[in-house]
Amino acid sequence: MIAPWHSVRVEQCADRDAMIGALFAEGSQGVHEDGDALVTHFPPDEDVQRVVDTLRLLDSHAVISVADVPSVDWTEWRANVDAHRVGRLVVTPPWRASEFDPATSIVIDPAMAFGTGEHPTTRGMLRLMQLALRPGDTVADLGAGSAVLSIAAAKLGATRIAAIEIDDGAEDSAAENIRVNGVTEAIRYMVGDATVLLSLVAPVRVILANIVSSVLMEILPAIAPSLTTDGVAILSGILVEERELITRAIARAGMRIANDDVEGDWLSLLIVRTS
Repeated sequence: MIAPWHSVRVEQCADRDAMIGALFAEGSQGVHEDGDALVTHFPPDEDVQRVVDTLRLLDSHAVISVADVPSVDWTEWRANVDAHRVGRLVVTPPWRASEFDPATSIVIDPAMAFGTGEHPTTRGMLRLMQLALRPGDTVADLGAGSAVLSIAAAKLGATRIAAIEIDDGAEDSAAENIRVNGVTEAIRYMVGDATVLLSLVAPVRVILANIVSSVLMEILPAIAPSLTTDGVAILSGILVEERELITRAIARAGMRIANDDVEGDWLSLLIVRTS
């Protein structure tokens, strides 16, 4: 009898990117987003209790559950990882990249880092980016993760992009994604605190931030001063039910909502300076 694999499901985590990074660091070969939950699998010989203990040290309030599942067929898993067409862009895993135009496709390996187009926040960001970005733009991507949004900005014509990520565990996979997509000259990947590094790369015409709403609230006061006079910021990681709260915070930061995108429970916003 084949020993079962372990399924690990994480819900209600405060920082999804950090939690996904921790799962990969513990040996996960791929993280699936099931609504708001993160799901991954570990082989039968993995000390899954140690993994759970590590995740709870990262976020003591996260709800973590473990179950035994039949042995995972990674060939089948790969077959179920879909490409996502979002406007004129496509986010695709490497094994489907040949199906699409390289000029408008973003190749991301889902077994390397978070940010594959599977989540509504990523798609909302991409839709609003296509409305706002101009050829030759300067961009700061806060919480860059896999660099999917930075790569998208380059494909849309941005020429100087600062991809800022606080988790150094994402750097190697992001660098590989940038290389595979042929945009190394446009993107500089930086590891550090966005609240510190943003002022060093400013002014930029576009700021991207797909981050949990609690972190967005902390960063908002730094956004308007970091934009050019005609600049825009695109935000996601916001639940629809948080719209009133984030709208007030945006107004306090000297900005206003110019456009929005809603998919399921998730809200993405295009905001501009009020003066």
